[in-house]
Amino acid sequence: MINQLKEMPFTLSLSGGGALGFAHLGVLHDLEANNLTPSEILGTSMGGIVGALYAIGLKESEITNIVSNFASITKWMKFSFSGNAIIENSKIEKIFKDIFNNMELKDTKIPLKIIATDFATSKKRVFSANDGVKIVDALLATMAIPGIFSEHIINKRVYVDGFLCENLPLYEATKPLILAVDVLGKNSFESALPNNFFKTQNVLEMFEKSMRTLIYTQTQTNLECIDSKVILLEPNTKDFKTFSFDKYEIIRARGLGLL
Repeated sequence: MINQLKEMPFTLSLSGGGALGFAHLGVLHDLEANNLTPSEILGTSMGGIVGALYAIGLKESEITNIVSNFASITKWMKFSFSGNAIIENSKIEKIFKDIFNNMELKDTKIPLKIIATDFATSKKRVFSANDGVKIVDALLATMAIPGIFSEHIINKRVYVDGFLCENLPLYEATKPLILAVDVLGKNSFESALPNNFFKTQNVLEMFEKSMRTLIYTQTQTNLECIDSKVILLEPNTKDFKTFSFDKYEIIRARGLGLL
């Protein structure tokens, strides 16, 4: 696998998955250890956030230090008492602006594409260097899980999370080889039914597993249809919830050693 990545230009594709996306950090660590640099980066939701940080030239250790701030949800979570979502984005937006300032996607060191969904048309929107869009705006769009995070408006269009259309970006790749990291892949599922004392917990776990199943099925269909050569990495994330932000160190470790 490593020889393949050294022999030809490759696209790095990072999936969405909330806190499970911290496993991307382990993969980045191994890429750096093997002196491997992607020719372009594609990202959805948390994969877009991690990918953007890497695309502007930050090292994996620097990115891990940044995302450690998300372990304490009080640093980025602000409940909304109006609108269409539980969480409003002002704290997250400030974190992003402190990092990216006014950088646009065309300003990254590694070409970057971010996946979002146009809420009005339900169509995929790919933000790239050609759009004149700020990185902060693209990230606020790609992470906007409907009902959870506030939707984001760019040029009068309303955008929500890219997982609705392409959780693992593949079709946007322009290189002959794709290294795809899917934190909601086959290793993100528990085979047994939930068996908690409280029924409410069981219901929530059933709902999350159902969402993972829908996303996994979407990705498998895309993998079957794409012509490019794909190296697929599926970290073992089944022990964690998509909101397990306090487990970032353990989840990061699940991405190590997969190359």
